[in-house]
Amino acid sequence: MKIKREDIRNVAIIAHVDHGKTTLVDQLLKQSGTFRDNQEVAERVMDSNAIERERGITILSKNTSVDYKGTKINIIDTPGHADFGGEVERVLKMVNGVILVVDAFEGAMPQTKFVLRKALDLDLPVIVCINKIDRPEARPNEVIDEVLELFMDLDASDEQLECPFVYASAKSGYTILELDDEPKNMEPLFETIVNYIPAPEGDPDADTQVLISTIDYNEYVGRIGVGKVDNGKLKVNQEVMIVNHHDPDYKKKVRINKLYEFNGLGKVEVDEAAIGSIVAISGIADIHIGDTICSTENPVAIPFQKISEPTISMQFNVNDSPLAGKEGKFVTSRHLRDRLFRELNTDVSLRVEDTETTESFKVSGRGELHLSVLIENMRREGYEFAVSKAEVLYKTDENGKKLEPMELAYIDVPDEFSGTIIQRLSERKGELLSMSTTSGGSTRLEFNIPARGLIGYRGEFMTSTKGNGIINTIFNGYEPYKGDIQYRKQGSIIAFEAGEAVTYGLFNAQERGVLFIGPGEKVYSGMVIGQHGKPEDVEVNVCKTKHLTNTRSSGADDALKLSPKRIMSLEQSLEFIDSDELLEVTPTSLRIRKKILDPTLRKRASFKKK
Repeated sequence: MKIKREDIRNVAIIAHVDHGKTTLVDQLLKQSGTFRDNQEVAERVMDSNAIERERGITILSKNTSVDYKGTKINIIDTPGHADFGGEVERVLKMVNGVILVVDAFEGAMPQTKFVLRKALDLDLPVIVCINKIDRPEARPNEVIDEVLELFMDLDASDEQLECPFVYASAKSGYTILELDDEPKNMEPLFETIVNYIPAPEGDPDADTQVLISTIDYNEYVGRIGVGKVDNGKLKVNQEVMIVNHHDPDYKKKVRINKLYEFNGLGKVEVDEAAIGSIVAISGIADIHIGDTICSTENPVAIPFQKISEPTISMQFNVNDSPLAGKEGKFVTSRHLRDRLFRELNTDVSLRVEDTETTESFKVSGRGELHLSVLIENMRREGYEFAVSKAEVLYKTDENGKKLEPMELAYIDVPDEFSGTIIQRLSERKGELLSMSTTSGGSTRLEFNIPARGLIGYRGEFMTSTKGNGIINTIFNGYEPYKGDIQYRKQGSIIAFEAGEAVTYGLFNAQERGVLFIGPGEKVYSGMVIGQHGKPEDVEVNVCKTKHLTNTRSSGADDALKLSPKRIMSLEQSLEFIDSDELLEVTPTSLRIRKKILDPTLRKRASFKKK
């Protein structure tokens, strides 16, 4: 017989990127007494990974819990970027309701639609939290209408449309139920969660069933499965069976070694967990997302949706440049292979495949950001390798026609830049779906564009809009191939010989375009050292010194003035490289190079291609 467990609420916080999910969780933790009064607490305490803290984004979903008047509220903070949508899809299986956070100025954005659709598909009750109402340009009443329109567009039921609205300033630490209420604290949101989100229900006397929705990884204990107890009980030392909905033949007997529940930011060890509890299980070596842990007498798998497929791929190669092995700790193909396959432990949206050679691996993900975060993590861990330009993954339909992934791009730009953006995206095979003016002299454009048309575009977009544009994209299915796209209008400046760059050589080279290196830096033949002002590639010798004559002193060159070099971040370098180039990634350097270093062989290859 199913019963409700009234002392628990399981809720996920979902939203578009930058609408304030993680800051809201901070306040819920602070005001529920999770921290001691004198405890030093960092901002966005849930973003524990170094890259998350630097970029101010959430990459991995995180579990935490707070205690409010005797009710334990398990909260899951989810990422807002479309590239990490796989994280959002699966954690919703653990909860009984969601808090949809919407910015009081930006309103409903593409990712708001994506995460809300996932929640409505699973029939989860929604609390709408209009955040940042203390922003000077906030327009909460209009945003409410936008959100309700979004519910209607997604065919929400009448019950779902009757959802409660809460207004918040997560930064200032208060929520209110009506806009003219006196702001005090987060209590109105706590009360709404307890009253509106249903308590988890299940049959405590039935056979055990726990669906694993997230995998954590720890150097000391290995893989840790996280999931919600749907039926029965789970105890330490219990013998259980692992089964999987998508693989009916898979059955494996294991024993539960250790069991944890979430408490604040940490985990506490427990001996047993009842229905509705979100638990972490360690000691099972090959546990995977989507596995169900069941009793051995009656193993029944819980259905689990398949995670969205990757749409973009890159080649990760062993670094074979003349400067290879000088800066990294891990440089061999075995190191690279082990590290990439280890990433699959925790990242469900990633695919890693071996290729014909042992020196190269095909890595596929949900977007450029998804893969660049992996590259940055590996680089910080001491790995040295080379990556190719990102390419989209094509499909073929039943008639053998080539299909490519499409994206919906929502763009907000000041009015004066809209013409330039429309022209640039049309060149990249984008189709303008709608154009509207918003308050404050900006235009909102909506494009349907091939995913490959956006590869390497964000940097150019920032330049075109002088840093004032916002671009958001969301996957929009597969459509027939739209034709070839020219990515880069300018060629590369390539080093002609190996050595050390000198001022005299660089001074002559800088007339050709923008340089990426300065004097004293090591270069090799085939290395890209700058961007040419014309469409074709050009080779220059930057190691050349001026010949001394008896009529000139050697000090006469001191007056040569060099323009500042362009320093490129990892994302900018990935955007810059062309299909015949590689990015050499080491813990201390990023170097762009041609795939074929020898100039004669390179020319032959380009003739063959033409």
